[in-house]
Amino acid sequence: MLGAIIGDIAGSEYEARATKDNRAPLLGRDAHFTDDTVLTVAVADALLHRTPARWHIMEGKSAHASYAQHIRAYGRRFPHAGYGQQFQVWLASDATRGYGSYGNGAAMRASPIGLAAPSLEWAMREARWSAEVTHSHPQGVRGAQAVAAAVFLARSGESKASIRAQIARRFGYRLDTPLERIRPDYRFDSSAQGSVPQAMIAFFESEDYEDAIRNAISLGGDSDTQACIAGAVAQAFYRSLPQPWVETVRLRLDSGFRQVIDLFAQRFPL
Repeated sequence: MLGAIIGDIAGSEYEARATKDNRAPLLGRDAHFTDDTVLTVAVADALLHRTPARWHIMEGKSAHASYAQHIRAYGRRFPHAGYGQQFQVWLASDATRGYGSYGNGAAMRASPIGLAAPSLEWAMREARWSAEVTHSHPQGVRGAQAVAAAVFLARSGESKASIRAQIARRFGYRLDTPLERIRPDYRFDSSAQGSVPQAMIAFFESEDYEDAIRNAISLGGDSDTQACIAGAVAQAFYRSLPQPWVETVRLRLDSGFRQVIDLFAQRFPL
């Protein structure tokens, strides 16, 4: 899941000052992890705490509670990571169900599910459960499922054409509009339906992992989240990351994050 986290940190510099430049400098001094990283690690940690006997059979009520517990614990530990207002209210409560959001907040944290999933059906189910604790609107759930499914398909060796076709068919996303037509008029949009498909297209049009990140940031939208999503799918597909970026990003992460990332990579290797 380091592919998602690198995307978040690289995109963080451009969330408040959008760029349309595909060659903009990345990972400068101001680049930092945001809520995307915090909650991606939270979902990964929730998956790591599954006991083997319950890995395939955990019921929805228990799964909701587990995801809510980990997301809330990480959110409270890092309260200034850039959460949305509704999420902050949820974070201060004891709720285990969502507040009807159709934002991209569930999609941005869903990639560990695609990396851990033993099947596409499992990924879809878990992504729904992980989303519903906060982003319970159908579009919010759909965004999380689309990311988890795309990561699963990419790591399973599917071609870009196959991934594109399956995601478009399952989720009703239009994924055939080229970036050169999207980019000029695209603006910040934190809704799942207005940001997840574009992040997917950034991956589909990429030549390697770095290109996927640059494509996502150059949309000039919700740059950290879109680069997080594109980066997650790109790592699962290309199976490699730029080593200088890996070294830079690991130095900017909390030590607890690094521990979870490493344990997750050992348990669920690509």
